[in-house]
Amino acid sequence: MIRPDYLLTGASEIATLARGPVPRVGPAASELGLVRSGAIALQGGRIVALGSDRAVAARIRRPPADRVIDLAGSVVVPAFIDAHTHALFAGSREAELPAKIHGATYLEIARSGGGIYRTVRATRRAGAGALIAESSARLRGAARGGTRTLEVKTGYALGHAGEIRLLRLLPRIARRTGLRIVPTYLGAHAVPPEAKGRRRDYVTEIVRRTIPWIGRHRLARFVDVFCEPGFFTVPEAERILRSARSAGLGIKIHADEFVASGGAALAARLGARSAEHLLRSPAADRRALARAGVTAVLLPATPWAALSPARSPGREMVDAGVPVALGTDLSPNSWVERMPTVLAHAVYSARLTPAEALTAATVNAAHALDLPVGEGMLREGGPADFSVFPFRSVGELGYRIDPLPTGIFRQGRPVFLSELRAHL
Repeated sequence: MIRPDYLLTGASEIATLARGPVPRVGPAASELGLVRSGAIALQGGRIVALGSDRAVAARIRRPPADRVIDLAGSVVVPAFIDAHTHALFAGSREAELPAKIHGATYLEIARSGGGIYRTVRATRRAGAGALIAESSARLRGAARGGTRTLEVKTGYALGHAGEIRLLRLLPRIARRTGLRIVPTYLGAHAVPPEAKGRRRDYVTEIVRRTIPWIGRHRLARFVDVFCEPGFFTVPEAERILRSARSAGLGIKIHADEFVASGGAALAARLGARSAEHLLRSPAADRRALARAGVTAVLLPATPWAALSPARSPGREMVDAGVPVALGTDLSPNSWVERMPTVLAHAVYSARLTPAEALTAATVNAAHALDLPVGEGMLREGGPADFSVFPFRSVGELGYRIDPLPTGIFRQGRPVFLSELRAHL
């Protein structure tokens, strides 16, 4: 008989996300693998029993009372996976909000030395300790919302040595926060000021020097490129991404955020792991993404933070057969830390159903980051990483705006309990 370390009982619903292929596409994106009136037993950081209260009770030896947690009709969901952040930076850009409110565009602000370039200056000046402290604080905010795993892109140093420095800081931030970080190199975020008029030389340095270095030293899992007018062209993006693939790195692309730039079509042609933003992608390119199996990483809070009338095409992507994942886009331009906020934007703006949004924030986000099958799920033998929300139905995630978990478990142990503490 199983002797668990912890037993959680009385869940109204447990969303296991454990049924069906990964990634989930079309109608399968609504299949949450719900267990009602459920219980979970934990041992050694893993789930050792999951099912109805009665079924789990029959298989285990009940642990001491202080290790039994009555969920009191709450819901349990897998830990969130944030598939797109720029969380490693210094400073902020609140001083630019008035210009944005009065109609200044992202590109206009950047051309005037603000935007990305303001953050590059702050990040270059910041010492390692300050960068680790500031970024860790943001990621703890993400963790408080139920996130366990995040992709973190570089891109605020814009040079070989500076970008390598940022990549080397990420393992230290992961250790400090207890979060799992998937590192992505985004040296092609913008052309650095000192390379003005020499953009071809900068692309060549990325392709011939930085990417091979990163590949040899395994400093990143992916390479990304900002393929937008005023930043990098489709031919430049293709050159960078082919170099990444040759170095054994996965490829991603920022595409079609401001205009239909051809970035999504390039992602489909190269078979990228994901294409991201995609606010302006035409229907033909959505169909191409579906045929190629490229995951659309949507950032539905970003247009809102950018004061844009556009919305993320969640409904359109799902209906076209594209696998959809979600990210916060946590950055100085879109300072959103918590995934429950993103789920609400995914529902009310991108027009995903609450079930589709939860799938996009768990198993499909795991696929977008090339994590092992089983991540983003709750299943026996799998990792015990999950959150408890004080709802009767999982559907309230996405329906409610910016809720917080009442319980967070990581590697089989409670790292946060609020209302649940009364039931210990």
